[in-house]
Amino acid sequence: MDKNFDENKKTAYDFEKHWNNAYQKSPITNLGWYEENPTPSIELIKSCDLPKNALIFNAGAGATTLIAQLLAEGYVNIVVNDIASSALTELESNLQQPKNAQIQYIVDDLTNPSELLKLKNVDLWHDRAVLHFFTEENQQKVYFDLLKKVLKPKGFVILAEFNLEGAKKCSGLDVFNYNEEMLQERLGSNFEMLKSFNYTYTQPSGNTREYVYTLFQRKSA
Repeated sequence: MDKNFDENKKTAYDFEKHWNNAYQKSPITNLGWYEENPTPSIELIKSCDLPKNALIFNAGAGATTLIAQLLAEGYVNIVVNDIASSALTELESNLQQPKNAQIQYIVDDLTNPSELLKLKNVDLWHDRAVLHFFTEENQQKVYFDLLKKVLKPKGFVILAEFNLEGAKKCSGLDVFNYNEEMLQERLGSNFEMLKSFNYTYTQPSGNTREYVYTLFQRKSA
């Protein structure tokens, strides 16, 4: 059997176990990445001027408050992904979904996808604090290959990750820090950077984490 396949399976299992444990042992409002008001993401999404029925994909959403905010803003077509089924179960149970909204929940691994490969024509890919957990080159490649496969021409990408001055670990895991140039390089010349800024996020504990927020648009297929 292929060694890389074995390693991918091991990585997927480790991430799944880790994140399910994280969501099961603590209230979501105590988690280090919990945002009561995901203002930077909402402002970037609004700046894309998407129609309310645009397909928005939230990568590694966990039990984020962003989905409720998007529904409140009138967006009605959302795909929510996480590797931890417990996180998505909690998210779904806490949401008040409008009758005209369609939310799809997909439990899958962004570095070893199966169900996510069926996605297509995504208008906006949103990732806050997920990509930086993929420290291996093969994990990063699979992630960006998936993004490019499912995102439509002229689609938007929001990547918000720990910046170069940010933490080197989170939730007991090593992270891979980024700046805007590194994210541009990963996406390639077919993506134009529209916005980029550093942002200091304050955790529920009162500690801070340094992020880089970026907004890109795909130029063509």
